[in-house]
Amino acid sequence: MVRDPLQFAAAALDGGLDAATFHAGPAQEEALARLEWLLAERQRCGLVVADTGMGKSHLAAAAARRLGGLGAEVAVLSLRGLPAGEWLELLLARLPLDPASRGEAIRPWLKLENRLRENTLMERPTVLVFDDLDRGPADALDGVARLVAAGEPRFASTVVIATAAAAGLAAVPDAVRHRAAVRIDLPAWDDGDVAGYVAAALERGGAPTDAFSEAAVTTIARFSAGVPRTVCRLARLAAAAAAGEGLARVDAATVERAWRELLPEEAGPAADAASPPPRRADGRPGVQVVRRLWG
Repeated sequence: MVRDPLQFAAAALDGGLDAATFHAGPAQEEALARLEWLLAERQRCGLVVADTGMGKSHLAAAAARRLGGLGAEVAVLSLRGLPAGEWLELLLARLPLDPASRGEAIRPWLKLENRLRENTLMERPTVLVFDDLDRGPADALDGVARLVAAGEPRFASTVVIATAAAAGLAAVPDAVRHRAAVRIDLPAWDDGDVAGYVAAALERGGAPTDAFSEAAVTTIARFSAGVPRTVCRLARLAAAAAAGEGLARVDAATVERAWRELLPEEAGPAADAASPPPRRADGRPGVQVVRRLWG
């Protein structure tokens, strides 16, 4: 039995955090370029700031893939909701330690230092990505601050990348905020980003490239206010709704029904078709240089 093409479209728009599904618009490519610069110049720290749903966790996954491809040993750890005392063991579990090193009867911090020293001696950089740093336990915040501020040679090839929400910056350790060579603020997607994401997802999932009308894509951008997580969710729900109704493609009316009926908790005044989503006034990528990068 042949599945409805719109069911393929819904599956393609799953919005997962797999790095292969990352949509790299201009702002995202700029962000990845800045993170690559941190690695190339052996800078100690970079900070990614974005509100919930803006794609900082997906950027972290894409950065891990990109920087790993450049020869770095990369570990990604989300600190959100972790109980105190567990972050270091979880970080070590994400590093490719040999069985002998993993089984050594020494303190976890010493195991981490030994790995960082080994990578430095082998001229292999280590990139440690801490997602949701502002939501981590106090001991994790202290440990990340220690990694960033340490001046010993064994830390010379270590790069720390942290993500946080703008509202949580006060919880980020001073060592991270003050020593970050770059701060990256992720902006909302514009109409072109939304169209690019939908087209790429459909192509990746083997769905028809015309599964969404142009008006449907514009409506998704308007109702979602360019928030990537909401874009993914609304597009997926609209495709599923269109498939259930036996439509040939997703139109603007289907998107609006999906928004108002399937996302009632979000369909408030912002969903008014006459109310455009907020956009950056200057139109520039959301990357702020904290200190001069060259010269």
